Amino acid sequence: MTSTAALKGLALTVSVAALLGFAPANAADLIIGSSTEPSALDPHFSRTGNNQNIAAQIFDRLIEPDPNLQVKPALAESWTNVDPTTWRIKLRAGVTFQDGSPLTPEDVIYSLTRVKDIPNSPAPFTGNVGTIASMTVVDPLTIEFKTKGPTPDFIEQVGLVYVVQKKLAEGKTIEAFNNGSAAVGTGAYKVKEWVPGDHVTLVRNDKFWGKKPAFENVTIKFIANDAARVAALRSGSVDLIDAVPPNDVRTLEKTKGIKLASIASARVIYLALDASRDETPFIVGADGKALNPNPLKDQRVRVALSKLINRRLIVDRLLDGAGDAAGQLVPVGVGGSDPELKPLAQDVAGAKKLLAEAGYPQGFGITIHTSNDRFAGDAASAQAIGQMFAQGGLKVNGVVAQPYNVYASAAGKQSFSAFIFSLGNTTPTSATSLKNLLMTPDKDAGTGSFNRTRYSNPAFDAKMKEALAEFDLEKRIALLKQATKIGVDDVGFVPLFWPKVYWASKENITYTANRGEDLMATLAGIAQ
Repeated sequence: MTSTAALKGLALTVSVAALLGFAPANAADLIIGSSTEPSALDPHFSRTGNNQNIAAQIFDRLIEPDPNLQVKPALAESWTNVDPTTWRIKLRAGVTFQDGSPLTPEDVIYSLTRVKDIPNSPAPFTGNVGTIASMTVVDPLTIEFKTKGPTPDFIEQVGLVYVVQKKLAEGKTIEAFNNGSAAVGTGAYKVKEWVPGDHVTLVRNDKFWGKKPAFENVTIKFIANDAARVAALRSGSVDLIDAVPPNDVRTLEKTKGIKLASIASARVIYLALDASRDETPFIVGADGKALNPNPLKDQRVRVALSKLINRRLIVDRLLDGAGDAAGQLVPVGVGGSDPELKPLAQDVAGAKKLLAEAGYPQGFGITIHTSNDRFAGDAASAQAIGQMFAQGGLKVNGVVAQPYNVYASAAGKQSFSAFIFSLGNTTPTSATSLKNLLMTPDKDAGTGSFNRTRYSNPAFDAKMKEALAEFDLEKRIALLKQATKIGVDDVGFVPLFWPKVYWASKENITYTANRGEDLMATLAGIAQ
């Protein structure tokens, strides 16, 4: 059975509760209104936030980022760097899966092996395991890893892969997770029901090794429309929502019975440009046919497009000031951020000059693609950028917005030419994000896992290889800054902004704001 067929079949198993509607939560229950929905329950299928928010409640990882992206132990109790290419990870004792089976080193090794071969993944975990040369069970709680080369941030890479149960997942396809039979983790919640397009229901795992969750039953309703999600909270039909639209923040702050949580995100919103191919489908000439050579291959054209964008205007007008214009991958506070790399100012005259120098004085045709439910202002930002490109002499043939669970997959297949995407940094430095977004794609090396445009720059790759092999933190961060400057100057991507993100809840619900923008019942509590 195909994934699509399985999803359709699953969608028919609507419970009586779904048919009758959800009653307001009681003290032990929580109803969440989520702006996105997962494309699969397989935790290895996609690293995108819509999937990970669900996965992180069912499955665990060796480590767990705290709200400020600092690493703390999870299934791994400790880790030791024996020598530059040898690591030993000690597993937490007494951990069991939700069916009572004990967690074993074999489950961990299987999980780290499995992620390399997930079919059609729009955002794979291959970059997390690319440095592994071998894995050996030392004892029932210890695994020894050999790496292909010195890997200072080894635990930050392998540690973020979800651990599945080998005996349930081995030899199974994504359908086994989607129907729940393989979706058995060590996490705080168990899957009770998933109705694609509507909701997922979770129940507390009383065998959970960590802190007991505050809620016994959790229903996550998928409400992509911003106005509908806010209305659901105000009416009391949900207890907690994410992705509060910036223009609703002031109103909700004054609304009795509702409170907000917020934080500056480490997620960069960026414009991706397909500069790797001689022809790209949505960059066309006056005849409507794809241009050859592809104008985006010219660095001057990429700089020109970046110069046409007024980032501050997008943040101020579309996000009501809830964000910061970006000139690089990670914001201040994350290792590798370079204070010298400022957001490029809008310069229409300068952009036109560069386009003329590149041989396009009359511009060219372009279509911009975007999601319409991934983050606040995604579709509106694309429309604004389209207008700014038109001011620079380009013929904007369209701005196409799609649901994220469809859009993400298409972006990974090089279906677009210029498209808006986001990348959330989940580690203390920019190393993993830079490796995944801008290094030349190489499955064996684990590089370029999120490089949807297949961008390749030998100078950037060389500098990143230096950084990734440097154990001295100060030197590694200096090398990451140098690599960042190479990628930014070459316009390997066009950084737009870092959003400020908001959650809203009933006043009797607490929520921990986090830089990863996670929406999870494990971060919610009952106000005292």
